Amino acid sequence: MKPIYLDNNATTRVAPEVVEEMLPYFSTYYGNPSSMYTFGGNVAKKIKEARAKTADLLGAQPEEIIFTSCGTESDSTAIWAALRANPGKRHVITSNVEHPAVKNLGEYLARNGYRVTFVPVDRQGRLDLDHLYAHLSDDTAVVSLMWANNETGVLFPVEAVAERVHKRGAVFHTDAVQAVGKVPIQMAENKIDMLALSGHKLHAPKGVGALYVRRGTKFAPFLLGGHQENGRRGGTENVAGIIGLGKAAELAAAKMEEENTRVKAMRDKLEQTLLERIPNAMVNGDPADRLPNTSSIAFEFVEGESILLMMDEFGICASSGSACTSGSLEPSHVLRAMDVPFTAAHGSIRFSLSIYNTEAEIDLVIEKLPPIIERLRKMSPFWSEAAGACRTAV
Repeated sequence: MKPIYLDNNATTRVAPEVVEEMLPYFSTYYGNPSSMYTFGGNVAKKIKEARAKTADLLGAQPEEIIFTSCGTESDSTAIWAALRANPGKRHVITSNVEHPAVKNLGEYLARNGYRVTFVPVDRQGRLDLDHLYAHLSDDTAVVSLMWANNETGVLFPVEAVAERVHKRGAVFHTDAVQAVGKVPIQMAENKIDMLALSGHKLHAPKGVGALYVRRGTKFAPFLLGGHQENGRRGGTENVAGIIGLGKAAELAAAKMEEENTRVKAMRDKLEQTLLERIPNAMVNGDPADRLPNTSSIAFEFVEGESILLMMDEFGICASSGSACTSGSLEPSHVLRAMDVPFTAAHGSIRFSLSIYNTEAEIDLVIEKLPPIIERLRKMSPFWSEAAGACRTAV
């Protein structure tokens, strides 16, 4: 059964054009780009091209791009670099809905001598800017906020926040892993100091990412070693991965309009039709200010894990807003931070589309999911209690 893949915020299919671009660098052009001879030098030229393409997607300069192994490495590198550049400052600001790459590092810093402020969000996942600005101080070393939430797709006003952060002399970093390739980004027109991205979120392979570091930003390498990446990230380059990321960046720039038109239209059709056909369902997050491909829908009184298992029978791939699959009965930290009701948080499903999805796939999900929810609710004691309460009220 061909999968209907609607989990693109988790990872993406590697684009065929990306695979084609990468293949020669596994077996034909396998030289080390640091070599002095032409066989390696030609590989170095290809990495230079990939750097330029990645920079173009961000509206940045090639020398501002550092290739890494993933988004998590980029995030850690940025935050540690900011702290080392300002050793006298002991305050960090982030949000309480960040990806674990930032959230867990923030909690580690809080246990190890730093003062960390986790900014709350409202019921729609929007950042409490008053709380953030009230805690911004001369002791703040770095503010790290995601550009787009990986579960709900909600966009944070990172460019506006970066302006305020700069006025207080702090460094601003954004985890833009979900935003890059989906929303326009022009780094030359904002005050963001560092930005993290990951290849496998935009149809490049896993195991490659990048960190944008604005020219003039104080920077200390996270990985010490050779002279690679102009001395900013040691280790022999992941040549094929970097070349793949460059091609994926080029494709993303060309496909961004499609992301924000055709993909968005499919997302809206899926979401609106499911809400019409399934009672006690709601969207998690700001319905307007979010990524064009993402929809997090809460189906009350059922378990998200059960929904996923039954959808899997039809080859439908999505993800749950609950952490049940990791052995926890708690909903995700994002939904808890948004105060999503318990009965809804456990039944939350994230659908995240890509340019490779089709209208026919969306129609199949619309056909199969309502009966699944109906069947699960008939087995749910919570649904029986809720239905009984409704009948009593009438």
